[in-house]
Amino acid sequence: MKGLITRSTGSWYDITDEEGNKYTGRLRGKLKQEELKKNNPIAVGDYVDFDIENVEQNTVIINDILERENYLIRQSTHRKHQGHVIAANIDQAMLIATLVFPRTSLGFIDRFLVSAEAYHIPTIVIFNKKDILEGDVVTYQEELIGMYKEVGYHAIAISAFDENDIKKINALLEGKKTLIAGHSGVGKSTLVNQLAPDLELDTGEISDYSLKGKHTTTFAEMFEIRTKTYLIDTPGIKELGLIDMNPEEISHFFPEMRKRFGQCRYYNCTHLHEPDCAILKAVEQGQIAQTRYESYLSMVIGDDNRK
Repeated sequence: MKGLITRSTGSWYDITDEEGNKYTGRLRGKLKQEELKKNNPIAVGDYVDFDIENVEQNTVIINDILERENYLIRQSTHRKHQGHVIAANIDQAMLIATLVFPRTSLGFIDRFLVSAEAYHIPTIVIFNKKDILEGDVVTYQEELIGMYKEVGYHAIAISAFDENDIKKINALLEGKKTLIAGHSGVGKSTLVNQLAPDLELDTGEISDYSLKGKHTTTFAEMFEIRTKTYLIDTPGIKELGLIDMNPEEISHFFPEMRKRFGQCRYYNCTHLHEPDCAILKAVEQGQIAQTRYESYLSMVIGDDNRK
């Protein structure tokens, strides 16, 4: 039988089959051993093959994971050389960011965009909490939105409490499987509740001490909010370490760098110090944003700018 993983708790999985029947399943032992490089061999959004284990308890055994169209992965927070698959088989991602209370760093935004680019996942950058911004911060946010739009990303500012903004987001979601991600405290659960009030997700307060959010989503979970329109809510991501990516290929996942390939003097240019480097020249001339180039440096050189 074939089913879709809608929730993962680490060892047990919620599964919906092609007829809409729901089950709880666990992984066959042999399959666990084959996936030692990942701390979660199955992710929300995966399609799996399974057999009924117990009819009365509605439990199943998962035999195999079907081939993925794509997936979003990050470095495990506990095991440096292991990956954690955030979600699989998604149509797009929405990264929720905030400039205040809490502040999302541009390094974190760019790491997320690079991770999504690596697996061909379109990403929309949503700057939330526009209703609490004032003065120079509003101007700065407009500049950031312009920068990401120029690179080729869809970027907008919203308030999760603005009815017109919620209509805009709903239009972007229609007919797609969308992953919603971001730091704790940026308003992911609040936004999801506005988009789909029936879900009634828990929302958390911001810690006055750290100005960071408290985790309210414990496990990734997929919700069908309308016919063929799915939201994947994820736990707040504190850090985003890149994995399965060589330093020399990172520039491939910056669209503004990618379009300048072949213009450097050296074919294997690292865009760090080489003469006649098209990327360095574009940065000097303001054609590539300095902040984006600094994000690139942090990923290539290894400056730990994950937060």
